[in-house]
Amino acid sequence: MESKKHDIDVQPIRSQEQIKDMLWALNRHCSRRDYIMFLIGINTGLRVSDLLALETQQVLALRRRKQKKITVKEGKTKKQREINLHSIYAEVLAYAETNESKYLFPSRKGDKPITKIQAYRQLQKAADFAGVESVGTHTMRKTFGYWLYKQTKDIALLQDILNHSKPSITLTYIGINQEEKDKVLDSFCLGL
Repeated sequence: MESKKHDIDVQPIRSQEQIKDMLWALNRHCSRRDYIMFLIGINTGLRVSDLLALETQQVLALRRRKQKKITVKEGKTKKQREINLHSIYAEVLAYAETNESKYLFPSRKGDKPITKIQAYRQLQKAADFAGVESVGTHTMRKTFGYWLYKQTKDIALLQDILNHSKPSITLTYIGINQEEKDKVLDSFCLGL
């Protein structure tokens, strides 16, 4: 018997309204934990494995040191990366202060973080409520990259943040597809 693989074409969320809808659905229909996970994910571009490994004390220590940046060692690249939480600091800190687990995103047992599968399920649940399609755990990282690129147009900076080897990989990853290229080129004109 041939098994069917259900591949989802995971995309960034390209609408601010849909981002807000996802945040609402996560907070309303999932949990505060899932809301904060998504909030950090879309604002930092961390891989889901690195996001789930965050510990509560890493956030609480920021208050003591009067800082708003966490240093993490990325699991995939083994590189140190500074994660800036400035824009979401108050909300993340308030959540961490109420979290009694070692991990920022604890499983029900509390002694370990939720799994990637559980994170995926929660994102899917919220996406169903919010009416957002093509959502997976990479959606958070891709959404971060997409919006950072849209705001800065600095592909070299984004490539460095995401630790990609080539700009073309970064552009493909964040979903700058042919349709978007055509939109730009349709209105581009020199010399007339």
